[in-house]
Amino acid sequence: MEACLSILIISDGKAGHLNQSIAFAKLKGLKYDILPINNNIKPLTYLLDFFKIYVDFFSLHVEPKNYKAVVSTGSSTYYANKYIAKKLGIKSIAIMLPKGFRYSEYDYIIASNHDNPPNLKNIISIPLNLSVSEPKGYIKKDTKDAVGIIIGGNNSIFEMDKKIIQRYLDEIFKKFPNHLKYITTSRRTPKGIDKLLENYKFDYEIIYSKNPNINPIPDFLEVCTELFITIDSTSMLSEARANSEANIHIIELNSKKRDTKFHTLAKNISKLKGKFDYKPYIKQVVL
Repeated sequence: MEACLSILIISDGKAGHLNQSIAFAKLKGLKYDILPINNNIKPLTYLLDFFKIYVDFFSLHVEPKNYKAVVSTGSSTYYANKYIAKKLGIKSIAIMLPKGFRYSEYDYIIASNHDNPPNLKNIISIPLNLSVSEPKGYIKKDTKDAVGIIIGGNNSIFEMDKKIIQRYLDEIFKKFPNHLKYITTSRRTPKGIDKLLENYKFDYEIIYSKNPNINPIPDFLEVCTELFITIDSTSMLSEARANSEANIHIIELNSKKRDTKFHTLAKNISKLKGKFDYKPYIKQVVL
């Protein structure tokens, strides 16, 4: 029955957020429409939510359809999520923990364990971020096994040291001499790392600074038997464990803080084997 139902997804324009909302729809077998939002008053929305005041500040034009729920991911979307749910009389579903907003008025909150969600009836706690990966055909399965290397970059917690990446690469080439070697970087990868990679011979490589429009990660997950991923991205780690049977090796980086959500997710990943099954969690959402 649910396969014919539709939901409205609110998007803040961030791919990492939108992809989680779309993953929910696909895992649930739902049709969906996407409503973009530009929230320039985010601090005010926390205050309005506190006082239970819901006003359309965003000129949201929602086509009259029989939506069963409104779904969104990211702090810029959570206020509009509640507003639309109340206006249309449909269910409100927040992906990730909507910190700073009152949790009680969301029908469901799907939050990752690494965000330490409280134990509430409307909160579904899962070990990973929601993710559905679809290979694009950049790489075909070979008779030889392959190692996929996914490099992120600097963020508020981690600093990417050239010597650390070099050490991991040297170990990979030594430990897997007969495997094909695939590598990709991200928009956060330092130029020094891009330069370092020139010293290695990869069977397939996508350097983001040179090819920003190609994302081979879904193909890596499809064809590789070993995956090496830097610890700095919860979305990359979640996508890998949710969509691949490969052995996942986490590339540790210099950390400015300890026991962050990144470290918690890395521990969760190390305990999970094979593709993660979202079904027991997603079926708890009743539309």
